[in-house]
Amino acid sequence: MTAMPQPFRVALPRLAVALGLGLALIGCGENRTRPSHGEYTAPEPEPLACWPNLDGQIDSAEIQTAYGETIRYLVTPYGVERPVNVAGGLNAQGQLVWEWSTDYADDQVVRVVPSTVTDKWYAASFPTGQIVTPFDAAGRTESIARQDAEALWLLGVASTDPDPPEGRTLLVYAEPVAVLRFPVAPGQTFVSTGNITNGFVRGLQYAGKDVYEIAVDAMGEIRLPQITFSQVHRVRTRVTVEPAVGSSTSRRQASFFAECFAEVARAVSVAEEAEPDFTTAAEIWRLGFE
Repeated sequence: MTAMPQPFRVALPRLAVALGLGLALIGCGENRTRPSHGEYTAPEPEPLACWPNLDGQIDSAEIQTAYGETIRYLVTPYGVERPVNVAGGLNAQGQLVWEWSTDYADDQVVRVVPSTVTDKWYAASFPTGQIVTPFDAAGRTESIARQDAEALWLLGVASTDPDPPEGRTLLVYAEPVAVLRFPVAPGQTFVSTGNITNGFVRGLQYAGKDVYEIAVDAMGEIRLPQITFSQVHRVRTRVTVEPAVGSSTSRRQASFFAECFAEVARAVSVAEEAEPDFTTAAEIWRLGFE
């Protein structure tokens, strides 16, 4: 340590004496003792509800509904078709990568707030329902589901309001439809069928069936505009809607699921798409921010 110059050694004690006299003169003599302050005690970190272990599969416990929490997605505007790479490509390490990081200026933010069936106008129609999320980006209709160790089950769809201007929608599957089976891992394939009787679509009576053909066929990295997930599972779904009256229609969907985050991205094809690796999307959802 560098020695203090001699003048300062002399001056400091004199300054201390002067300060002491000054405090005595203003009547602070009884508070001469400085309080002793303890060291800052940090709280224990709160444990995370879910921690990704990246073990190559997604168990039911690794998809937890964030009731009441706002989840933001960047979504293509209605009626806008976008190019999309569902197939992905290999990086230098031979890993499959989906490059979905382009930030489109006209993308719009959709806020999803998962809720329970309690107090919904259609609650009595879904007595085993647990999870309510928007069925469409506009939020006019809602999906009702439940989850257990075996699967994520879709129970049906209903209009958000009991009597919207376009008419009520209420479609209840006779038996729950598995849209995701646990553990989610490459190699899964299954078909689920949902039968509907005495339903309503925009105020009109409806009956028919929905056939879900689902395959988990790849795992890799996905790059979104504001976040990258090093391990996601691609879940392909082809839904064929067969009404009792009218022609059947089908669409394809490629969804990407990550541990603890559930669905982080989705591309929906145009109607009657023939190619599983479709290159034009009618709608794209990507986890993002404003």
